[in-house]
Amino acid sequence: MQRWRGLEDIPRDWGRSVVTIGSYDGVHRGHQLIIGRAVARARELGIPSVVVTFDPHPSEVVRPGSHPPLLAAYHRRAELMAGLGVDALLILPFTAEFSQLAPADFVLKVLTDRLHARVVVEGPNFRFGHKAAGNVQTLTELGRTHDYEVEVVDLYVSGEAGQGQPFSSTLTRRLVAEGDVAGAAEILGRPHRVEGLVVRGAQRGRELGYPTANVATLPHSAIPADGVYAGWLHVNDEAMPAAISVGTNPQFEGTERTVEAYAIDRVGLDLYGLHVAVDFLAYVRGQEKFDSVEALLVAMAEDVERCKALVVAYSPKDGADGADGADGADDSAR
Repeated sequence: MQRWRGLEDIPRDWGRSVVTIGSYDGVHRGHQLIIGRAVARARELGIPSVVVTFDPHPSEVVRPGSHPPLLAAYHRRAELMAGLGVDALLILPFTAEFSQLAPADFVLKVLTDRLHARVVVEGPNFRFGHKAAGNVQTLTELGRTHDYEVEVVDLYVSGEAGQGQPFSSTLTRRLVAEGDVAGAAEILGRPHRVEGLVVRGAQRGRELGYPTANVATLPHSAIPADGVYAGWLHVNDEAMPAAISVGTNPQFEGTERTVEAYAIDRVGLDLYGLHVAVDFLAYVRGQEKFDSVEALLVAMAEDVERCKALVVAYSPKDGADGADGADGADDSAR
């Protein structure tokens, strides 16, 4: 998959293409449906598919300080999109100047002059241009002038996790924040992931017999609610069953919120300085302060056994790292 940052990176000889535009944070099942349709349409026509997204998130420019928690870093989104068969990813730097583009100017500058769009695939709630003034109808009307067609992918109403709401990044962020990582995984089509470098912490886990990787998560990461979770610790190309702790470590009067992962039954790991990923499979319990360190150790042993059983019982129909397509709805792009 080709990756471009800014319009100037697009090859000058770039021909017609099928395009879809959106923030696509998380590349959840709704996003997968829309992107998958764009890829399929491109293959039918024998031309490339292009995903257009933005950095930073538009809300941070339009309303400074409102950057939403991110469900996936940009490199992770690119990996997931490549897995869906996308031919090129265009990341547009979203600036104050760019945010002022009227819908017609956006279409001319991005879709017509540079990407030579033949088909644009979007969800019905797609918005674009200054103050999100453009919608699917606007896009369709402009397509008559600029020689592209618009295909709208119907919304899919989610099941139990969404309680009748369309799949969306907003809903997924809420579920993650509440600690409902199973519900988030239902929307994402895979477990929620956070990433970062392993840094030195207080090393209490090592002293207690459960050495953990203290992960300095990437900026704006969507971190699950405080508690203990079962999941995986990804190091290089290996996924290790893990017991994961999120919180301030109230047993030792901690104040800094951390994400720590214990690789179950692994001995002698030296992970300091490595970039790792943590997948959250299931919520086990909330954070607690126990009457004694001995009581904490008993609870930790029980946590590890429960996490081990949950990971073993998990049936990864899409894989722990999967991004298989399903149903859903797109989020707005401005």
